[in-house]
Amino acid sequence: MNENILKLLSRNDYRPSNVPELLKRLGLPPYEQQSLQQALRVLEKNGEIVRTKGNRYIVSREADLVPGVLKINRQGKGFLQPDQPGSQEIVVPESATSTALHGDRVLVRRDVKPQGLRHGSPDDLTGTVVRILERKRAQIVGTLQRGKQFFYVIPDDPRIPHDIYVPPAADVGRPAQIGDKVVVELLSWESRNSNPEGEIIEVLGSPDEEGVDMLSVLRHYDLPLHFPKTVLHEAKTIAKSRPTNEPAPEECASRVDCREHSVVTIDPDDAKDFDDAICLERSSNDRWKLWVHIADVSHYVQTGSALDEEARKRGNSTYLVDRVIPMLPEALSNELCSLKPGVDRLTKCVEFLLSNSGAVLEAKFYAAVIRSKRRFTYKEAFAILQQPPSNSVEKMLHDANELAQSIRRARFKAGSLDLDFPETKIRLDAHGKVLLIEKVENDISHQLIEEYMLLANEAVATQLIKLRRAAVHRIHESPKERRLQEYREDVLSHNIPCGNLGHRSEIQKLFHRLKTLPIGQALKIGFLKSLMRARYAVEPLGHYGLSKAKYTHFTSPIRRYADLIVHRVLFGASLGAKHSLKQTADHISETERNSADAERDSKEVKLYAFLKSQLTTGQLQTYPGLVTDVRNFGFFVDVPTLGMSGLVHLSSLQDDFFVLEPTRNHLIGRRTRRVIKLGDKIDVQVYKVDTFKKQVDFQLLKTSGPKTTPAPARSRFPKDRRPPARSSGTRRRRR
Repeated sequence: MNENILKLLSRNDYRPSNVPELLKRLGLPPYEQQSLQQALRVLEKNGEIVRTKGNRYIVSREADLVPGVLKINRQGKGFLQPDQPGSQEIVVPESATSTALHGDRVLVRRDVKPQGLRHGSPDDLTGTVVRILERKRAQIVGTLQRGKQFFYVIPDDPRIPHDIYVPPAADVGRPAQIGDKVVVELLSWESRNSNPEGEIIEVLGSPDEEGVDMLSVLRHYDLPLHFPKTVLHEAKTIAKSRPTNEPAPEECASRVDCREHSVVTIDPDDAKDFDDAICLERSSNDRWKLWVHIADVSHYVQTGSALDEEARKRGNSTYLVDRVIPMLPEALSNELCSLKPGVDRLTKCVEFLLSNSGAVLEAKFYAAVIRSKRRFTYKEAFAILQQPPSNSVEKMLHDANELAQSIRRARFKAGSLDLDFPETKIRLDAHGKVLLIEKVENDISHQLIEEYMLLANEAVATQLIKLRRAAVHRIHESPKERRLQEYREDVLSHNIPCGNLGHRSEIQKLFHRLKTLPIGQALKIGFLKSLMRARYAVEPLGHYGLSKAKYTHFTSPIRRYADLIVHRVLFGASLGAKHSLKQTADHISETERNSADAERDSKEVKLYAFLKSQLTTGQLQTYPGLVTDVRNFGFFVDVPTLGMSGLVHLSSLQDDFFVLEPTRNHLIGRRTRRVIKLGDKIDVQVYKVDTFKKQVDFQLLKTSGPKTTPAPARSRFPKDRRPPARSSGTRRRRR
């Protein structure tokens, strides 16, 4: 019925009609009126149609109304991602977001301006939120405060600009104290000019209380702490039916037996879910055989089961700083599916025939059974690759590394972009406080596994397209021409040669040039900001960063639902009819973004507490920083040791008065003539931590001359607009 309604409303001779008129025009009997009304409600909720005055219905696009998901940055500006694939993003000014929150599905009216003889730029598409179709979340985490006449909650999310009025907490299990972290259910918010109202539904405790910081992150991102009983029961039933924690002989009988192969895994030292393994053998003087084995999760998690529905709901595992929120129960993720050494495991395998240069000559896809010979950590594998091999397995690692490096060189020669940056891993003590911050380099041990996983993902995508099977693809769309042009102008302003960045070869030339310059790392960070975010889609649109026309995710089904779908499609299993592939692709793209934000925030809350303790004790640590942006109120620094960014405000530099030289984008001291510019390497200490705004200020340490003393005065400088703090994880990169 929905399709018939849309066809009718889209006809050129259609006039806005009410329910009785639609019933007649659709040729439906009177008893179908209730079904028609239900269909209209669904279409209206989805934003496909709009009910006008007089309860008459029209198609949204006829009124320049666009349904989609609203993303709001920390400065309050909104960006609508339309539901219609390929539609242009619509910018929504802060004043036009109405009462919509980040992640809400909304209806936006496009601003259509008379062009006259001048044609506006397609990048100038703006709009106004006219209706909220669906709230992303109705529960908000924040800090309880008290005014003269009422209680209010300051949201943790800086993208929510209003405090929430609440009555005193009641029947929530524990009393709420001023300053406590609480969870508020949003009740009503009619106008952006007034504060929203809510009700406290959970008191988490004092922010200084052990565990409250992480509990706040879990509640804010709606991450589950436990699996439903039905899901756990299914997982336990599967495990109990295999008392030896290995597949039964009959499960292995129809599979290709690879148990005698020298299969190994290489993962982070704290990993427990090993979902990929490799084996490499010489086939002839100019040929190699490579086996990429991936855990066969689809064998255990059946379509439509409670396990499957919960895995889809979660979308992926989430790796917080102090715990993992797994997509699957541990009985599967850490045991029966995990490719642990010395036990039989079921896999889906891509077997490659490769040339000595790493070119793919042939690829086969089949179900297999393996028995991993050894589990390596990245550190162990790296150490082995630094010295001569002492046995056959170590010799295989050396061969695999040489071949992987050949594949890597060919990939970059074909146009792939080197977008990797050093990462940090936070180690916590028994009380959840920062014990150690480690720098994790993308060394050859990481690259060895990464290249073979990329190879398998590309081969599977190619096979799916060849078989003409609908699936979920991993896509990374090309950046907008305007953003590349703005970035190019920024590069040229530093007197660095830069060609047309619409050509991939020019980007690679620029990256190669930036490696030799002090300013290079800062400018490379600027390029990342101009890129789109990778996502899942049913259309094989290719991957811009990797320069691959065909690409999907196949290699991590323990922790990504997308890979589980691809396994099922590739090997002919049913996907069921409950969810469409597009719905699933959109859903898991959103859960991935949610997890990435949660992972970043979990690190930030620990880092904020760590830096605050330095201010409290006065024991300030010194960190090397890189100037990444210069403004008239200060300059931003990237601090790789912490894995975050912050601001050095000019008001903290009391020994001189700095002014911005806009033509060269330099800060120049009037007295000392000292220059601060993009790419400068400096030493900083923490100066201020604002946990509400999620911002960190640093102070500059001078290497010579009188010591710079921090100053609290900040009033003479304009309000700053900051980029979000950077913090990255140590799991495999989300290609």
